[in-house]
Amino acid sequence: MRPEIKIKRIYLAGAITAVIVICLTLLDIVIGSSLGGDLSSIPRSAVDRFVQFQENRLLGLYYLDFLNFTVSIIMIPVFFALFVAHNNENNPFALLALLIFAIGTTVFIANNTAAPMLDLCRKYIAATSADQKNLFAAAGEALIAKGAHGSYGAFPGFIMITISEALISIVMLLERVFSRATGYIGLSGTILLMIYLVLVTFMPAAKESAMIFAAPGGILSIIWMIMFTGKLFRLAR
Repeated sequence: MRPEIKIKRIYLAGAITAVIVICLTLLDIVIGSSLGGDLSSIPRSAVDRFVQFQENRLLGLYYLDFLNFTVSIIMIPVFFALFVAHNNENNPFALLALLIFAIGTTVFIANNTAAPMLDLCRKYIAATSADQKNLFAAAGEALIAKGAHGSYGAFPGFIMITISEALISIVMLLERVFSRATGYIGLSGTILLMIYLVLVTFMPAAKESAMIFAAPGGILSIIWMIMFTGKLFRLAR
């Protein structure tokens, strides 16, 4: 198979997976809006999380970033396609962005607690003694500290992924594979999302006002993805 055909297939795979990511991101916005965007309503204790899992398993998984977990995995071929698109320019920043994204995604996946918390919930419900329930509740508290949304444990993965997206947006600005508008929109969106991450992690009292940055940041990120997805489809042809 000729190299150019292989490269076009990489672009096509990236474009198709980007469409899936866009759909999931829109779903995330719809769910977040339907819940009012109030982060203070998220259960704080492990026992409250277990109760939420019993009442609505999907909501419990959502509040533990399971949707973001899924998006991060699907974004891998997207980011690789963006790297390949700039690789002809021998741009080291494109490689750096890919490496940061890969490391950030690995850290985020390793720290995500959605599936472990669901498993603990089942064990907590099945427990027959108070000591067993206390043991599972304590394990749940440890998981929340490790990777719940807004926790210090979840921050490294989130921020590295966002930095990698900002970096690839800068690469788009420096090179001319994608339009400068695509780069500017991507960079603007990621900066707003960085501010949101810092506020929601290190300033708990500002969680409600943090949504002021999250909403426009998410919208700009979707526009950015739509723009570069269209270009990837054109490159694949």
